Amino acid sequence: QVQFVESGGGLVQPGGSLRLSCAASGALFSRYAMAWYRQVPGKQRELVAAIRQDGRTNYADSVNGRFSISRDNAKNTVYLQMDSLKLEDTAVYYCNRDSTISSLFSWGQGTQVTVSS
Repeated sequence: QVQFVESGGGLVQPGGSLRLSCAASGALFSRYAMAWYRQVPGKQRELVAAIRQDGRTNYADSVNGRFSISRDNAKNTVYLQMDSLKLEDTAVYYCNRDSTISSLFSWGQGTQVTVSS
């Protein structure tokens, strides 16, 4: 079982930026397609960005052009650069395998992102 530890969240004003990190345990990280998800209370968790083993990326329409996902296999880490943040980006952000093509591991604790003026 792989464990994920997300970090980098915080309070930011609209238009600001944050960079999230997700450190994964285990030796097979490079074989996984990874993704970032977010969840707000009362709503389902949604996939916002995904990155394949070969580096190909996909984004939800709501974040396309503002968020950028990347990975460092040597560090077992996946990143989410978030720019031009909006109030509606406020959520708890999680990482996991890409659920569109893989089964999920257990969720980590997530990292809170709050966009507020």
